[in-house]
Amino acid sequence: MMPAARGPLAGKGVVVTRPAHQCEGLTAALTAAGARAILFPTIAILPPAAPQALDALIDRLEEFDIAVFISPNAARAAMQAIQARRTWPAGLMAATIGRGGERELASHGIADIVAPAQFDSEGLLAMPPLQAVAGKRVVIFRGDGGRELLGDTLRARGAAVEYAACYRRALPQTDVAPLRAAWRDGRIDALTVTSSEGLHNLFALLGTAGRDLIAGTPLFVPHPRIERAARDAGCTKVCLTAQGDDGLMAGLTAWFGGARP
Repeated sequence: MMPAARGPLAGKGVVVTRPAHQCEGLTAALTAAGARAILFPTIAILPPAAPQALDALIDRLEEFDIAVFISPNAARAAMQAIQARRTWPAGLMAATIGRGGERELASHGIADIVAPAQFDSEGLLAMPPLQAVAGKRVVIFRGDGGRELLGDTLRARGAAVEYAACYRRALPQTDVAPLRAAWRDGRIDALTVTSSEGLHNLFALLGTAGRDLIAGTPLFVPHPRIERAARDAGCTKVCLTAQGDDGLMAGLTAWFGGARP
């Protein structure tokens, strides 16, 4: 007989929707708190559609003053592509959004990194090195598409900006039956979603039959933009947490400890 789980989330089933290669930290924290982490990635990360264009930009990377990595996925994919072709240019400033991107860059040997405490484009744009950019050249590594706020604002501040698509996001090809069965059996107590696209994909994967299941389950999100998307989609139990894994864990612990917002 297995011993009963212990911790502030003992026995709670928590769905983790991050891309598969980004689940480890949150999964470990959930397990340490006694929860059952249920992995259900809602975004697949694929190679870029035009790798030749990415390679051509990497070959002239020394032309830029600032390289921005829009997410941990962008940092991971871009640095793998860069280091497959060349060394990091001396004097090129690296900037990213969030602790995940910072850790990813550091793991590839980048030491001096500009990263805001607020994990979004607005936070990065408020950093002094991203305000005094008149006459500078900036490359933004990102997935295919996305918000234009960062590039538009930097151009308005006088920078020359280029985008580099270093990966593609896609709807995963996954079997949803085990997740539906877990819901049916009462084994899902909470959902964690860390991007608006991941939330939309969750609804798409589960379909019409799963809409009420999602909407009625406590949903933990680390950014107001995702909170708005969740409420617009009909979710009724949305908890906005602080950012990062620590923020999600604090929100989960408070909710199931009775201190609900």
